[in-house]
Amino acid sequence: MKYMLLIYMEDGALNEAEREHCYVESTQLAHDLKASGQYLGASPLHPVSTATSVRVRDGKRLVTDGPFAETREHLGGYYLVEAKDLDGAIGIAARIPGARVGTVEIRPVIEIPGLPESKEN
Repeated sequence: MKYMLLIYMEDGALNEAEREHCYVESTQLAHDLKASGQYLGASPLHPVSTATSVRVRDGKRLVTDGPFAETREHLGGYYLVEAKDLDGAIGIAARIPGARVGTVEIRPVIEIPGLPESKEN
């Protein structure tokens, strides 16, 4: 089953050196997951200050700066993985460096027949 692992943390939770180290660790984890056939994708996101939200109401597009929700922790990145079950996804989530300073939300992915295949890296 596919799982999306969403990494949330507060702005400023990591200084620049810690962030760079987190990227190194995250890249190694991605390689480890690839070697075991569990890696489907991963990427950090730019800061929440760069976010744009789009809503359509009554046929009109509303575009606003920033995220939709006002929260302390913001989405900072993700992994898309293949795991046997939720326990397997939890094991992977616990290995994500961001879990040490933030929260990793695990969501099963609904696979809809007929969607185009994703581009291979």
